[in-house]
Amino acid sequence: NTPGPLPALLPRALHRLLSPRVAGLHRICAARRAVAGFRIRRPCTDRHGHGRRPVGEGGPARSPRRDRLKVAPNRPTINDVAALAGVSKSLVSLAMRGSERVSPESRAAILDAANTLGYRPNAAARSLADRRSHTIGVVVQDLLNPIYAEIIDGLQSEVRGHGYHTMLVTGNEDSVVERGEIEKLLEFQVEGLMLIGHRMPSGALDAIAGDCPAVIISRAERGIAGLDSISNDDVAGARMAVDHLVSLSHRSIAHVTGGENEVALLRRSGYEESMAAHGLADQIACYDGAFTDEGGYRGAAAALDSGAGHTALFVANDLAAVGALAAAAERGVAVPADVSIVGYDGMALAGLRSLSITTIAQPLAQIGAEAATLLFQRIEDPARPPAYIGVEPRLIVRNSTGPLIA
Repeated sequence: NTPGPLPALLPRALHRLLSPRVAGLHRICAARRAVAGFRIRRPCTDRHGHGRRPVGEGGPARSPRRDRLKVAPNRPTINDVAALAGVSKSLVSLAMRGSERVSPESRAAILDAANTLGYRPNAAARSLADRRSHTIGVVVQDLLNPIYAEIIDGLQSEVRGHGYHTMLVTGNEDSVVERGEIEKLLEFQVEGLMLIGHRMPSGALDAIAGDCPAVIISRAERGIAGLDSISNDDVAGARMAVDHLVSLSHRSIAHVTGGENEVALLRRSGYEESMAAHGLADQIACYDGAFTDEGGYRGAAAALDSGAGHTALFVANDLAAVGALAAAAERGVAVPADVSIVGYDGMALAGLRSLSITTIAQPLAQIGAEAATLLFQRIEDPARPPAYIGVEPRLIVRNSTGPLIA
């Protein structure tokens, strides 16, 4: 097909697109010159090198186009909003940051005044004025893992309640990438950091805590000055999973691991300890997996194809358990009639009827909210001793586990 008249229209389209922006820039420049109380002496030649009569100090502008430019009215300020709403400037500032310390009546009056005046807060100016960015940096390892979204949802509610906002970056499961992203957040003058499922060594954490208040989520970090942490008890949760399967008369219980990261190793340790406590040390069997559906599929496939006759699988997390369900379905292995499957984390998707995965659940939103509380306590009192909060997991029984059928 022959192209239509689009190429010919492009210059005109670009002109329509750019003209308002160019005109806007001219208006801004004219306003600034007017406020400064003088006109800039322009060269005696135009851009083509032709002669032009210079404009004298305060003399009339020679360009009709420039004569038509009007000085834009001053933008409304926070003081204007406060005056119209009949409140203080500080209360307007709190309301604009979404603080819960503002009553609904005052908030409504402030927002109505702001809308009437066309007021828009200038975050950069506010940061310069009070030397605070009112921003918290959040570093998450894997945005594809649903549990991180639930943790972030919990922490954001608490952050907004303090009149702050979050800036989110991802570490991509790489300590070097993670450290680089943290440096960028620090360049934006974030007032605190929350690291979810981090991959950095303790030495790097020590340096970060020296730069900025920080909280570690999903890992226990004790004894680092300026650093707080919150996590669930992964060892206890893994024991809970094995205990549940043993209560259903399963003995050949395999574990699909989550890799070599600290959380995965703790869950593996809890599995092995519980198997030994039940007199099943000779039944311990671990298959390499990862905290992904593909990793769970790979580990479960190896377990089901091993010929060991496993009747139950404890999978390192819920996302991997989804992969384990797929591996069982492809092999015609019925869940839970032929094999029972337990996941970990309590992600919301695990409760879908099509999955219905028995899981060891963490209170994810609660963890996020308590992490934010820890961080604001650290911001207010940087010298206080390091704090750690341990959260107990709980068993949620669904359709992926059942009693051993002889």
